[in-house]
Amino acid sequence: MLKFVLKRLLQFIPVLIGTTLLTFILLQIVPGDPITRMMREHIDPDVVARVRAQMHLDDPPVQRYLLYMWDVLHGNFGESYKVRRDVSVLLLDAFPKTMALTLAALLFAWGIGIPAGIIAALKHYSSPDFFVTIFALLGVSVPVFWSALIFQLVFGWKLDLLPISGYGTIQHLIMPGIVLGWSSAAIIARLTRSSLLEVMSSDYIRTARAKGLRQWKIILRHALKNSLLPVVTIMAIQVSGLLSGAVITESVFGIPGVGRVSVGAIQNRDLPLLQGSVILTVVLVVLGNLIADLSYAFLDPRIRYE
Repeated sequence: MLKFVLKRLLQFIPVLIGTTLLTFILLQIVPGDPITRMMREHIDPDVVARVRAQMHLDDPPVQRYLLYMWDVLHGNFGESYKVRRDVSVLLLDAFPKTMALTLAALLFAWGIGIPAGIIAALKHYSSPDFFVTIFALLGVSVPVFWSALIFQLVFGWKLDLLPISGYGTIQHLIMPGIVLGWSSAAIIARLTRSSLLEVMSSDYIRTARAKGLRQWKIILRHALKNSLLPVVTIMAIQVSGLLSGAVITESVFGIPGVGRVSVGAIQNRDLPLLQGSVILTVVLVVLGNLIADLSYAFLDPRIRYE
């Protein structure tokens, strides 16, 4: 097990180098200068030249990238061009807000998706299965920004039940959590349904029924645990995906999380801040997939990582 974990962590190194290098190259191609964006109308050519020299923006791109990666290896993620603060401080300030939004989305996705999938599997080709299918189709079809605007219009403005935007209380997380988690809940519901239907037709399930076990015991003790293997994979990927992909939701609902920080970094060509956001995203994705792989051994005793 330890050897497997170390091997997966070593695979993280080329992934990190590739993503940071690709981000660096794309920012070099995009037109615009971070210094002129930072100073806006107060542009003095001498000041711009001096600031560019201080930030090493006149150095060759290869030298700048190698210098940045050397600082990252020593725990220094640089200083934001725009706000002149450490990138690590900015990300640590924004990450708890994204984490809170992600937890709200996961609570909705898992709390609704798994029970809905179980009900649809047990009542397949019936009215509950039909409603779950409609719910899933809407979840994967409706764009996040559109559902966010509809929720704000109906529940925030017309009914005045929840705050339209902002951050600070649990009420501020309900609407964005549902909007962000709807698609994940739909995927989990459909996957749980199909996986559970496949497991329920297995020989050992028929044997359990022949022994006279009650339906709920068969589902909870035998069928559900084995049917969750593909679901766990999606759930782990969703954790890292939601943490790193809440850009639209945070922008629409005005949540100052990592997503909005990344958007601002792109707009201002703030390379250190954007690179820090990319590194955080890569770490979350790698850890999410690693946790999914390790959970297989718990769910299925036949799986062992030697």
